[in-house]
Amino acid sequence: MDSKPDPRTDDDEIVTWWGLVIEGYLATQAKLMGEIAERFGLAPASFDILVRLIRSPGHRMPMTRLAGEAALSSGGFTKVADRLVAADLICRVPSPDDRRVTFAELTEHGTDVAGQARRACAEILRRTVLTPLGPDASAALAEAMRTLRATNGTNA
Repeated sequence: MDSKPDPRTDDDEIVTWWGLVIEGYLATQAKLMGEIAERFGLAPASFDILVRLIRSPGHRMPMTRLAGEAALSSGGFTKVADRLVAADLICRVPSPDDRRVTFAELTEHGTDVAGQARRACAEILRRTVLTPLGPDASAALAEAMRTLRATNGTNA
């Protein structure tokens, strides 16, 4: 009797699966970030920071926390933050409670741009992820990625 190996344990198959995950992510991310850059002139790191801030209470967050969440080094984050300040998208606000803490906060212009960019992102993701996969597979993909992040993330 000729039995086919279990794809969960077959070396070639599991490596191929992972390659497809990476290729699918990279193609979708490139399309998403390309459209965001074209519409708003935002680099991926700048877009990420604006979206994190628009979703934060008061549209502000401690800069060290924001850098960590955006997976940027201190120096890399400072460069991005400087560009966002120069574009009047964010401002630096000292903490009234702790002089060691500085917040990044969206300006009025930054709030407007971040809101528009977030809506555009959702529209692009509906077209590039939700439409081809459908709602159930999209939700399953998000849950699978949440599981991998929890299992393999830096805090795991």
